[in-house]
Amino acid sequence: MMKEFLLYGANGYTGSLIAHAAVDQGLHPILAGRNPAQIETLAQQLKLESRIAALDDPNALDQLLKDVPVVLHAAGPYAYTAKPMVDACLRNRVHYLDITGEISVFEALAQRNEEARRAGVMLLPGAGFDVVPSDNLAAHLKRRLPSATRLSLAIRSLSRISRGTAITMLETIGRGEGGLVRKQGKLTPVPMAWKTRDVDFGRGVRPTVTIPWGDVSTAYYSTGIPDIEVYMAFSPVMIQGMRAGRYVGWMLQAPGVKTGLKAWVRSGQPGPTPEERAAGKSYLWGQVEDDEGNAAESRLITQEGYTLTMLTALRITRNVLAGQVKIGFQTPSTAYGPDLIMEIPGVVRTDL
Repeated sequence: MMKEFLLYGANGYTGSLIAHAAVDQGLHPILAGRNPAQIETLAQQLKLESRIAALDDPNALDQLLKDVPVVLHAAGPYAYTAKPMVDACLRNRVHYLDITGEISVFEALAQRNEEARRAGVMLLPGAGFDVVPSDNLAAHLKRRLPSATRLSLAIRSLSRISRGTAITMLETIGRGEGGLVRKQGKLTPVPMAWKTRDVDFGRGVRPTVTIPWGDVSTAYYSTGIPDIEVYMAFSPVMIQGMRAGRYVGWMLQAPGVKTGLKAWVRSGQPGPTPEERAAGKSYLWGQVEDDEGNAAESRLITQEGYTLTMLTALRITRNVLAGQVKIGFQTPSTAYGPDLIMEIPGVVRTDL
């Protein structure tokens, strides 16, 4: 039996997918969270150990991490949940993984690099669809054109989002984080849906708009490229709605509005059905350019986003359990190279 890891937030949509997949792979995670009824029910179903602790209780978190080599943190929004878990991991010298895509979390953990190095701990956020495939694509493009100074990434995902993802998006918009790009190495606020670009993902050209995807942060640490933009494919109607959101996003900061929208989200389905996930695909495109007019372009085709998240998160967890660890703050590609995504069955990468 491989040594256990701790999966915090195991009762959430993505956490539950990871728990079931881990058992299917012969792993035996300790299931953890703050909801005893849900966590213990899932643990009994999967015949796994469970532990309960709230993130606002440092002493309970210290007990939670006793004899644990690595935490896979799957409880968002990570802007609120990552810090207490990272604090506990550093206190207890436990490696930290999560599946966030939140730029603020990546930046906060990057600032704790030296602290993590002193503790002998790896901090690797973004071990899921955010940002393994796009991070690996960025690093692969940098490998193809080492002189690159500009990076553009685009994503098209054929899948519904989960309740947790929707709530995180509401929180992000409600904090006024309309859009971000990186210019000359610095994170730069821009309006929501700031720029448009037609992108050919290999299945015809699609309209895309800039979004504050995690790679605006992580790709800089992975590649050193100073100018970075990330785009997402949406329908023209959605793009118009996003632009309109520039003028009404302030409404989400009103407590009553935010609470009502969260309640509406929680009343819906947890996330894509197994059939939807099986039928879904994700398409990624990237291009790098340098100041001499040279360019390189590549595409990726992967599984649907939530399926890919459970596969990549467990792949990275297995690496850590096997002793493949790089101390300090890491991105997927700085820890495991640009070809980590190619270890996932069914992924196709094409250089154009």
